[in-house]
Amino acid sequence: MTNLNLFLMILGLFAVSYIPRVIPLLYFTKRKVPTWFSEWMKYVPVALFAALSFKDVFITHEHLDLAWNIKIVAMLLVAGVAYKTRSMALSVLTGLLAIFLLTML
Repeated sequence: MTNLNLFLMILGLFAVSYIPRVIPLLYFTKRKVPTWFSEWMKYVPVALFAALSFKDVFITHEHLDLAWNIKIVAMLLVAGVAYKTRSMALSVLTGLLAIFLLTML
């Protein structure tokens, strides 16, 4: 691969990752976002987090794993700590410690 090809590939990758970010920014700087869209967008981070968490906790080697899954126990501990303390740092530390201790059993 020549230096020109490498440079063109980097430039192309930059374009395809930058353009989808800048178009909505330019579009909505001159327009008001509809209230229904703002309300709907509040649920997107929760939905994405739930989808990523579900796959990591419940899917093992392309199969649904419900029996003897230590990640479910750790997830329930983290959910309890997060609900009670509302602390992201304490929740993450609880999850790490729970996985560590449960894998040692």
